[in-house]
Amino acid sequence: MNFNYGIEHLTIEILLEIAEGNREGSYEQALSQIRRNREMVEVMAHGDKAVYGINTGFGPLCETQISPEETNKLQENLLISHAVGVGKPIDKFLSRVMLICKLHALCKGYSGVSEELIERIHYFIKEDLIPVVPEKGSVGASGDLAPLSHLFLPLLGAGEFWMEGKIVPALQVLKAKGLEPLQLKSKEGLALINGTQFILAHAVVGVSKMGYLLDLADLAGAMSLEGFQGSAAPYKKELHQLRPFYANELVAWRMRGLLDGSENLHSHFECERVQDPYSIRCIPQVHGASRAAFFHLKDLVEIEMNSVTDNPIVLSDTEAISGGNFHGQPLAMALDYGSLAAAELGNISDRRSYLLLEGKYGLPALLINNGGLNSGFMIPQYTTAALVSENKSLCFPASADSIPTSMGQEDHVSMGSISGRKFNQILANLEKILAIELMYAAQAMDFRRPNRFSNILEKNHSIIRTKVAHLEDDRLLKKDIRAMVELVEGQAFMVSNKELTHDISGTSITRNSN
Repeated sequence: MNFNYGIEHLTIEILLEIAEGNREGSYEQALSQIRRNREMVEVMAHGDKAVYGINTGFGPLCETQISPEETNKLQENLLISHAVGVGKPIDKFLSRVMLICKLHALCKGYSGVSEELIERIHYFIKEDLIPVVPEKGSVGASGDLAPLSHLFLPLLGAGEFWMEGKIVPALQVLKAKGLEPLQLKSKEGLALINGTQFILAHAVVGVSKMGYLLDLADLAGAMSLEGFQGSAAPYKKELHQLRPFYANELVAWRMRGLLDGSENLHSHFECERVQDPYSIRCIPQVHGASRAAFFHLKDLVEIEMNSVTDNPIVLSDTEAISGGNFHGQPLAMALDYGSLAAAELGNISDRRSYLLLEGKYGLPALLINNGGLNSGFMIPQYTTAALVSENKSLCFPASADSIPTSMGQEDHVSMGSISGRKFNQILANLEKILAIELMYAAQAMDFRRPNRFSNILEKNHSIIRTKVAHLEDDRLLKKDIRAMVELVEGQAFMVSNKELTHDISGTSITRNSN
């Protein structure tokens, strides 16, 4: 079923389906509004009144009026002059997400672009002609100028495309496809490069990954608890009803479900231990706080995906508002918050890994029976410690900084592009931290046999054991860690709410329960 750009509400799930080639998009239903809006721009472009970006220069040259004859050249110059990004190219998939997000925004009919431009961008997406975009150079206002300039240089026959994993000059690809470069019309260059699609693409990809990692962190916590023979009492519904943060209640509910039916829990029900360390006891509070940040970020991302973020916004043939919808601050601050939330999941995970190594409550030190001759699982925790420390260093909020640009015209910027890149770096580190905790937890659970665990934990333990065997003597753990990371990256674990079948009544969990 096609998605109608500019008409329907775009969700993260639909966007990813289009980006992954599992759904097609169509712009035909938006053509009437696109054409009507383009006619408004033509009226202003040929009028005597100065209208920013339509018949004037840009930035500090906003008061310099441009003749109709020079307008097209002005738009081409804009893309060429602003394509100054540096660094490695971003992943091709991110560039594809950028294209889809920009097309959806342009099809809303407030940007004044032509049908020909829409058709060409749609062709790029449909034929998987994805431009090469450098990772650095955007300050996040006036949107992502440099990355978006690189994204759309191929329209002019400049820039580069990804072709079978290689970088190929755009003009060469256009010729092979029998396409002529486009000549941009008034306002079109500005509509293309004003916007937040670089920030947004990083946010979309990060949010889609973080949702799974939040669930995986709960699983890792539950498996570590079972290996440590901790208590499930801190997850009781009655306790969390007294401090009813939704996300905390959700995590407590998930923990109860992950542990439901465990023989191992009952085997030490009357033990003398009074309480567990915070990394186990406070999972609902810590994981819940990270979930709350995730929910906030996800809500903002879906608003931004369905917004018009270029400048000026064309409302009629006499009114084009030069505002600040391109400013990345709404996402920049939330991405920084999301980075902190993701980093904290790794922080507490590392603490649980360390806890399992200490040799307490029947577990052998370093999770191996014949320590001394063997180092067991001592050293992978060094890796998690290093990754946690790196994440902490990445948590400085990029949105706290602003450096004036454009001769003072753009005197406050969001740095949201940096927020987005750091968010995904932290998530990549988190995948590895959780992979190592899960490896530790599976080893610890083995020492609790013949006790059985809940059905869901048994299934996930089996998933691990299909790739990583129980450690009897020292071996090269690099391969095991790589196998665990591949399981995490491939989202192989059974972690979603639908896997949990225990009672949900009496809680305030009404959101995302599937």
